[in-house]
Amino acid sequence: MSDTDVVKVVEVGPRDGLQNEAKRVPVEVRIALVDALTAAGLPVIEVGAFVSPKWVPQMADSDVVLRSIERQPGRQYPVLVPNLQGYEAARSAGAQEISIFAAASEAFSQRNINCSIAESLARFRPVATAARIAGLALRGYISCVLGCPYQGDVPVADVVRVARDLVAMGCSEISLGDTIGVGTASQAREVVAAVAREIGLAKVAVHFHDTYGQALANVIACLDLGVRVVDASVAGLGGCPYAKGATGNLATEDLVYMLNGLGLKTGIDLDDLIAAGEGICSYLGKPPASRAARAIIARRHM
Repeated sequence: MSDTDVVKVVEVGPRDGLQNEAKRVPVEVRIALVDALTAAGLPVIEVGAFVSPKWVPQMADSDVVLRSIERQPGRQYPVLVPNLQGYEAARSAGAQEISIFAAASEAFSQRNINCSIAESLARFRPVATAARIAGLALRGYISCVLGCPYQGDVPVADVVRVARDLVAMGCSEISLGDTIGVGTASQAREVVAAVAREIGLAKVAVHFHDTYGQALANVIACLDLGVRVVDASVAGLGGCPYAKGATGNLATEDLVYMLNGLGLKTGIDLDDLIAAGEGICSYLGKPPASRAARAIIARRHM
């Protein structure tokens, strides 16, 4: 099997998904979700975020979750950190992979984390330095690469510049996020191609929200360019906080179903993945947002 036949799916449900859910999820349920995703074969599972529980209460006790999950060799369990204090807390909890985040939109950066893009990058430099010294894997997220809820269009050059700066800090992978899900396949292709020319295709990951139903089309457009790292959220966990009533993250089940149909390998058992989604959705009291999961579950009861 060649590397071009394999897609690495980065599962963001336990962090990006749950932090946007209105209902608080206790530690034991979060641990069970991560363990179920590990059992389903997810190669990378974002476990939580070491941020202030005052601002993101759903991510409180991420240290307990990280310490308690059943890790398997060869899997990655990254956590998000906002600053050096968060990094140190993550390291104390046994983190081996960390993620940092910036925005391509100046307006979004100011509204979301109360600082400019340049200031946010300055906060992350000591984190990146500490991670490099400790030998930790470092991932960078960029928000609003295809549009911003406050400023509208985001110039491609701005996305490229932030990606370049994050790689210069030491990020080995850059996840390009369509935070409000407004992008189309042609836009996604343009941004990914521009970033890949700057930092290399091997460092590019994509993270699409499905607000306008474009996420899978955008993924295909980027797969055609050679992208082989895709973020998704089990059961489509997480709404889009900037588009009221809209869906948020691309559902991992829908992504895996599509990749299977394309003959691409993920190492993920779709039935076990659906079961993990059913488990967390049962607690949340709602059906999975994944269309593939709903269809397969319905077929079982025919």
